[in-house]
Amino acid sequence: MKAVSARLAAATLVGLAGLGPVPGTAAAQTPADSAAIRATALDYIEGFYTGDAERMERALHDDLKKRIVQRKPGEPEALDEMTKTQLVEMTAGGGGTGMPDDLKVSDVTILDIYGEMASVKIVAGAWVDYMHIARVNGDWVIVNVLWEMLPRG
Repeated sequence: MKAVSARLAAATLVGLAGLGPVPGTAAAQTPADSAAIRATALDYIEGFYTGDAERMERALHDDLKKRIVQRKPGEPEALDEMTKTQLVEMTAGGGGTGMPDDLKVSDVTILDIYGEMASVKIVAGAWVDYMHIARVNGDWVIVNVLWEMLPRG
């Protein structure tokens, strides 16, 4: 027990000495960071639902990759991906505007924030997105999305 306490005290001192966060510990975040991360996730999902390409575009990093593992009976699994351009164009073309309102769910959960990055989960009406969001040039933007359809029925 004393060894654990000594390591914790040493780690705290290193962090306080300005040497950066200790691996395995959460970096302090502000409520403004959490609000900006949530706003980015909502720009993405609500922008899609409303066909608002401007909201979608500001939520995404230029090098965004949105991926899904496609599983079709009798075929090998394949990784399909979309780029920022494709996602913005899909949104501009109507996105999820034709979805029934009861499927336009925007349940956003910030799973973790560390320094300049965050992991976020969105449970939408028909799918789940896991996203990596990073602060780039002062703005929180989505850099990766891995998604999967929810079971039907």
